[in-house]
Amino acid sequence: MQFPESWLREFCDPPLTTRALADLLTMSGLEVEDLRPAAPPFSGVVVAQILSAEPHPQADRLRVCRVDAGGAQALQIVCGAPNARAGLKVPLAMVGAELPPADGRPVQIGLGRLRGVESHGMLCSARELGLSEDHGGLLELAPDAPAGRDLRQWLQLDDTIFTLKLTPNLAHALSVHGIAREVAALTGAPLRTPAIEPVPPAHDQRLPVQVQAPELCGRFSGRIVRGVDPEAATPRWMVERLARCGQRSVSALVDISNYVMFELGRPSHIFDLDRIHQHLVVRWARPGETLALLNGSTVELDERVGVIADAQGVESLAGIMGGAATAVSATTRNVYVEAAYWWPESVAGRSRRYGFSTEAGHRFERGVDPALTAAHVERITRLVLDICGGQAGPLDDQVLRLPEAAPVTLRVARAARVIGMPVTQAQCADVFRRLGLQYREGEGQLTVQPPSWRFDLRIEEDLIEEVIRVIGYDRLPATPPLAPVTARARPEGRCSANAVRHALAALDYQETIGFSFVEPRWEHELAGNPDPIRVLNPIAAPLSVMRSSLLGSLVQVLRHNLARKAGRVRVFEIGRVFLRDASAIDGPLAVAGLRQPLRVAGLASGPAWPLQWGERERSADFYDLKGDVEALLAPRRPVFTPAAHPALHPGRSAQVELDGRVVGHLGELHPRWRQAYELPQAPLLFELDLEAVLAAPVPMYTPVPRQQPALRDLALVLREDVAHDALRDCLRADPAGLIRSATLFDLYKPAAASAAAAGLAAGERSLAVRLELLDAQATLTDERIDACVAAALARAARDFGARLRT
Repeated sequence: MQFPESWLREFCDPPLTTRALADLLTMSGLEVEDLRPAAPPFSGVVVAQILSAEPHPQADRLRVCRVDAGGAQALQIVCGAPNARAGLKVPLAMVGAELPPADGRPVQIGLGRLRGVESHGMLCSARELGLSEDHGGLLELAPDAPAGRDLRQWLQLDDTIFTLKLTPNLAHALSVHGIAREVAALTGAPLRTPAIEPVPPAHDQRLPVQVQAPELCGRFSGRIVRGVDPEAATPRWMVERLARCGQRSVSALVDISNYVMFELGRPSHIFDLDRIHQHLVVRWARPGETLALLNGSTVELDERVGVIADAQGVESLAGIMGGAATAVSATTRNVYVEAAYWWPESVAGRSRRYGFSTEAGHRFERGVDPALTAAHVERITRLVLDICGGQAGPLDDQVLRLPEAAPVTLRVARAARVIGMPVTQAQCADVFRRLGLQYREGEGQLTVQPPSWRFDLRIEEDLIEEVIRVIGYDRLPATPPLAPVTARARPEGRCSANAVRHALAALDYQETIGFSFVEPRWEHELAGNPDPIRVLNPIAAPLSVMRSSLLGSLVQVLRHNLARKAGRVRVFEIGRVFLRDASAIDGPLAVAGLRQPLRVAGLASGPAWPLQWGERERSADFYDLKGDVEALLAPRRPVFTPAAHPALHPGRSAQVELDGRVVGHLGELHPRWRQAYELPQAPLLFELDLEAVLAAPVPMYTPVPRQQPALRDLALVLREDVAHDALRDCLRADPAGLIRSATLFDLYKPAAASAAAAGLAAGERSLAVRLELLDAQATLTDERIDACVAAALARAARDFGARLRT
């Protein structure tokens, strides 16, 4: 919300400086985001009238002007502006004037000579005064501007532009009058509300209007005004106020509608009456209908969008924007002025569906006072008659269904407890009186009836907020907390998420942070989730579902980096995913039917190492990623078993198991998705449950054994489909517990031609394994060692058909 201070002070003028007023508004909840002067500093510029403009004798593009600047004698000014002409009133920078800085230094005007002709000052454009970027000619002033008057005083340039950052509950402050009402309540200064007198009708013509959807429009007011002049000039004061509210001037009729919106907070619309066919109907749109809007776009409508239509089709998007077909133009002679109460639920989110926002939609979706539609039509009508002329018809006002605000009760004792300082019932009553709220008092409580312009007063806490913000947050006592400050000790068997971040950073990964809402495609393709949790009101159409995996976000980060020529990408993310779970119940971080666990995921693409001389360059592979995951989970030893995952290559992926429980997956991106996401090579990815990663078992003391271990090497012939892990587990399954480890140290698979000579059949290979045997209590004898090794061979032969290689 942007407005000039001078306009605010016309409604309420407290004895405060500009800075104090801004601080007061901010401390009351109306945050002042920016303060800036209406015009940059300059001095010595007055209103002047050009008496004559003759061609320069030595230059074709210059004119020698005689100018009346309010003095005893006319001044001679040399000017090159194309619009310099006799009778025009323009700004004149007198000799000695200072204009806004150019290149950081103020411009000093002195006596000049241009092509041999003296110039006693300079006629100025709007750009030279810093008022706008227009430099196509002199700034043309109103004909009634008095010559010799200081320009800053005449144009009221010693003004300040306020920009407020309002929260959605402050709909009543989306107008200058609404803000003035707040200032009056905060300071006690009188509020000057403009008197709106009914305009007597000069004819009896009415436009039939039928409201078919009272849940869309609760009140509809309007009237016909005939014989207007659409080309009438908008008064300079209105143009200036609109400009300082950030609104450019369009035409007198449009400017009047916008002016009343900023003044009183009521968006309205003025139709070209002669372009309306027979009547107006307020209804929900029908599927397939379209509307060409004032902004030049054409939108397709459906039954969830409210419209104003006539006998031939849709003419306006209800509460948001009018249509081009019935817009006022230079040929307009008769108009229909409309002001309505649109239910906030019927307007909210509609404009964002079509990729734009409007001042009208911004106000209606927050709530506009339904009690004053007729009065605001009267205000617009009076301005139209005063500026554009015409004859007004009778006012139509249909009241169908208005919001009924329920009374809200404030308990004084609870207000004091919530606020944190004593407040009396008299103080609360005084606050409500200053805010213009009707109330009745009881024993220790006050019951407030919210007025029609306050949509934010629904519960007791809303009234408590009103009490403290009017009394003043600066009056809250600075009381230190009395609760004991105790450190929360983390269990020794658990590390922090920051420790995981440091561990991954030490492995050369960089952290990223992605949105929790993602594209549905990522969920379907990379998470195998056909029914992701949908976002009711997404910030953008593609980001419409909640993620159940972090892999899609990492693939998108990879694409972003590859587009910027990054050859080696190693990134990770720690974040929540969102899963459907019928067993989940409501809690601090849970919603019934949903789970939000934390996960950690990583991606590696490109060379395994940065460019260096010590090792030949190669691409990172599955085993590089497996080593990173093992380092992250150390000292625990995860088990990797082949497993399928929707995002991963079926032959180059595995699930990660800890203590017999699956905690994640890792592998290479599926070739189908590598091609679909236009990646030059398949990246490697892993995703783990963060809770499993955070578990850090406490180290246990183990004494150094007194006995020396015994080592035995076995060369076993097995089928190629026998996995190393299965063989290792089989050999270590010693009932006596003597085999401490079984380590593979050689793999032999000869060519087919020489396999028979090596004692291997087709489809077999030789695995060399070193067994470590140890008895912590006694020295092992050869007999015990041989018996243990023989038992291990027997288990391998039984389970896998293994035999010793000869």
